[in-house]
Amino acid sequence: MPPAGEKPGASSEQAISPTPEKPVEPEKNPPGDIPDSQVFVTYKSSQGMYSIQAPEGWARSESGTDVKYVDKFDGEQVVVTPATTAPTVMSVNQEQVPAVEKAGRAVKVKNVTSKKMPSGLTAICVVYTSNSAPDPVTNKQVRLDNVTYYYYMTGMLAALTLWAPQGADNVDQWKLISESFKWQ
Repeated sequence: MPPAGEKPGASSEQAISPTPEKPVEPEKNPPGDIPDSQVFVTYKSSQGMYSIQAPEGWARSESGTDVKYVDKFDGEQVVVTPATTAPTVMSVNQEQVPAVEKAGRAVKVKNVTSKKMPSGLTAICVVYTSNSAPDPVTNKQVRLDNVTYYYYMTGMLAALTLWAPQGADNVDQWKLISESFKWQ
């Protein structure tokens, strides 16, 4: 029986529309700079058939073809998925960018470009900002700079994502990592 004053068949719950998450302010003195003295090691994925440089000492987790390295708010992740064709700036804008925006937190895409790598590979690069996941203890979030590089090999697409607190100076380290990606 419905509550008093409510018509039969009416729901006492109202539809709740999710409130979009707002970007958090960047840190004034951002943590997350990868030191210039950082040592990098080569990670080789036998299942994913690729290799890449990663910061020594960062926590690593693996799942099949994928690998993830994290240290505080910094990270490096490679996810390999099946693909029938090489990505283009247009296809990434149509397919991957909406998925990143949907899965991320307050994502703001800055640009999508094509980049020729020293290895001869062409990567499609997506540069964007997002919020970090809330800290499980303090619930604090930081604004992150992110870049995802999409590398194609017949039948496979590797997405290399790098992230750090906004304003961190990791340009040289991210260049080293992104240019180190090689299919085996």
